[in-house]
Amino acid sequence: MAIDIKRHKEKMNRDEPEIKLVPFIDILFTLLIFLVVTSTFGAAAVTGDDTGTGTGKPNMTDTTGDAEYYLLPVAGLQKVVVNGVDMSSEIRGNAIGVHARVLDQGDVQIKTSEHAIYIQAPSGMSPQEAVHSPE
Repeated sequence: MAIDIKRHKEKMNRDEPEIKLVPFIDILFTLLIFLVVTSTFGAAAVTGDDTGTGTGKPNMTDTTGDAEYYLLPVAGLQKVVVNGVDMSSEIRGNAIGVHARVLDQGDVQIKTSEHAIYIQAPSGMSPQEAVHSPE
């Protein structure tokens, strides 16, 4: 029985090399598990300025600047009520300017489902002074 070397060489030239994917994926998963097990994870640092009161108001002591009015944008804002007085005429571009004293000492409730902002201004402040139309 003779070995046909010519036919064997032609077959070898036609065949393209194959990469077996199953062992490759096994090696990748093994490396991934090794990296996850050996890596170190640190807990997030908690800063000391969190008082934990949970009022929902922004901490105004962290802001800088001397702005008298701050802009409160609300998507589709249609109604602004200050101390029971409708101040919707001051809305410009879905936003309203709110006095800094209102944010510090008053109460601001943003009701996105109603497209409204309800403001309780500090005593001695008029509704016209509490809100201002943005410029």
